[in-house]
Amino acid sequence: MKLQKKDVLKALEKITVPGEGKNMVESGAVTNVMVFGDEVVVDITINNPSLQARKKTEVEILKTIHAEVYEKAKIKINVKVGVEAAKPKTNTIKGKPIPGIKNIIAVASGKGGVGKSTVTANLAVTLAKMGFKVGLLDADIYGPSMPIMFDVAQEKPLAVNIDGKSKMKPIESYGVKLLSIGFFTQPNQAVIWRGPMASKALNQMIFDAHWGEIDFMLIDLPPGTGDIHLSIMQAMPVTGAVVVSTPQEIALADARKGVAMFQQDSINVPVLGIIENMAYFTPEELPNNKYFIFGKKGAKHLSEDLKVPFLGEIPLVQSIREAGDVGRPAAMQTATPIEAAFEEITKNVVQEVVGRNNNLPPTEAIKITTMAGCSSVKKQ
Repeated sequence: MKLQKKDVLKALEKITVPGEGKNMVESGAVTNVMVFGDEVVVDITINNPSLQARKKTEVEILKTIHAEVYEKAKIKINVKVGVEAAKPKTNTIKGKPIPGIKNIIAVASGKGGVGKSTVTANLAVTLAKMGFKVGLLDADIYGPSMPIMFDVAQEKPLAVNIDGKSKMKPIESYGVKLLSIGFFTQPNQAVIWRGPMASKALNQMIFDAHWGEIDFMLIDLPPGTGDIHLSIMQAMPVTGAVVVSTPQEIALADARKGVAMFQQDSINVPVLGIIENMAYFTPEELPNNKYFIFGKKGAKHLSEDLKVPFLGEIPLVQSIREAGDVGRPAAMQTATPIEAAFEEITKNVVQEVVGRNNNLPPTEAIKITTMAGCSSVKKQ
């Protein structure tokens, strides 16, 4: 049976909030509902601080969803007790928000070669498989790889007329809308641009494109911390950032810098978490063996040290590389350990985004002022 969010909400309308006359949905007590296959996550806020009220609420939700929707549903309930404090007043976002785009997630790595683009591509297709509307902006100006990974290297974005204006139509593959500088250059052509030219190209792909309605926009950033990163954060309010690293000490050192960049007071983009790629190697002929070639649980230990969420680990598997090379992300394969790993990581990313949106104000766009060849960064 395929669970539907609307059916869960309809069932919750039959439950009355403790101490109030309205049902959970009508009163606004239900703050979020997510459905992943046969799993249901319900976030709820009640004003009654008693433990009895909390337990009663949890039991009622479990009983009602099992009775009204699906008796074998796996249900996770997050009950927040007490009156929510008023959200702090925030400055108006002055950047250029993209109409129709709800969440923007920057995927970064301090170091090149850790599989950031591969992880981004697989996150995108997994989100699409879950039913979300997904966009992907390949912001790795000097090394665009998404056209190959999505098997659309020969495609060219077309122009469409939207409200009298000519806009680029993103290429769509596997349910993901995609734009990349790779669509506008030859395969053997090197992109030799200074920062301002690269930033202008990015702005055109962001604002001169017709993205339509998007639940999650993923941005594949270049490795390191530099001009392109600041340009992205200057151009739009980024919801949060994900940092990809291998367990190797030299990669972790650069990942630490990547996290620090987003956490600077002048930037202040929430870090949704760290993903460990190439966590271990398991030979096909020895399926029960794990070889920690680049170190063991380095990214997990880093996340604990920096007090940011650990989103999960991905093994070093030949099929992931092969899938990217032939333009079919590995997460598209069904009933495999790789699909399961990316599904788990993607669920964690979605839950972190929901928590970030519930508890934090929108991220302010960043204003960059350049004087005498030096860049200073200010919040707008």
